[in-house]
Amino acid sequence: MNLLASLRYLVALHEHRHFGRAAQACHITQPALSNALRSLEEEFGVVIVQRGRAYVGLTHEGQAVLTTAQRMLRESEVLRQELSSLQDMPRGCLRMASTPTAVPVLARFAALLQARHPGIASVVLSMSSLELEQGLEDLSIDLAVGYSERMQAQRANLRSWPQCTERYYLLRRAAEPALDHLRIGPPMAWREAGQLPLCLLTAEMHNRFIIDQALGEAGAPVVPAIETNSVLTLVLSVAAGQVCSILPSAMVAAVRSERGLEALPLVEPDVRTPIGFMTQRGPRTSRALEAALALLESPSGKRS
Repeated sequence: MNLLASLRYLVALHEHRHFGRAAQACHITQPALSNALRSLEEEFGVVIVQRGRAYVGLTHEGQAVLTTAQRMLRESEVLRQELSSLQDMPRGCLRMASTPTAVPVLARFAALLQARHPGIASVVLSMSSLELEQGLEDLSIDLAVGYSERMQAQRANLRSWPQCTERYYLLRRAAEPALDHLRIGPPMAWREAGQLPLCLLTAEMHNRFIIDQALGEAGAPVVPAIETNSVLTLVLSVAAGQVCSILPSAMVAAVRSERGLEALPLVEPDVRTPIGFMTQRGPRTSRALEAALALLESPSGKRS
């Protein structure tokens, strides 16, 4: 039995919560994955996976094996990067994720990192705040971009690098297309924005919590006309129809080329939310993560 491979299959099963999807993610057949997990159970003499007609979950003993598996795979990757990297040329995989509305911040950083260190293969993901917190905790994510105040309150053992402060804009179709890029219009009160048909992110997203809180404070609780978990859908829905949306400044900057749209700063209340990079304090740092943190602390990696 290949122990590390079997542990990797267990982690994949935990992440996908489905035997077939976990097998596909590992590029093996479902029977091969199931046989490897049974061999793992025989090796440790415990039942790891609760089995029914479909995946049910892990047993108490399985959770203990999973925690060890996550740490062993992390240490294996750290060692692999140590052995394959030269002194000034780090190599290896770096898994990074951000909340959907902060994707432009992470995309910019990933491009800067790739230009400086071509040997680092970055995986850039979009996740909810809850998924980011879980990913940092179980070591499936090396570096996260999200709502730093929320995440530090949830997980005290995080290192944080402030990056920017989100302000919020109403995005709507312009009466006439601008000559060169998206027009920034006059300020609009949140209460007025709440009277419009809105396309917003779904309720599990922290961005939606911030927007609902601001609209509630302004006395304009809203039932969205459209809900989505995709920021691209927010923009396309505004461009294609009669709805408006509420976007943070990073996303507004990302759609500046949309001449047919305009963005109005939202006021009363004045809502500002800190965004930052975060990583776990405890685990040994891989060469790829070391390089990413060095870039974060350099002038070119900082963003006001």
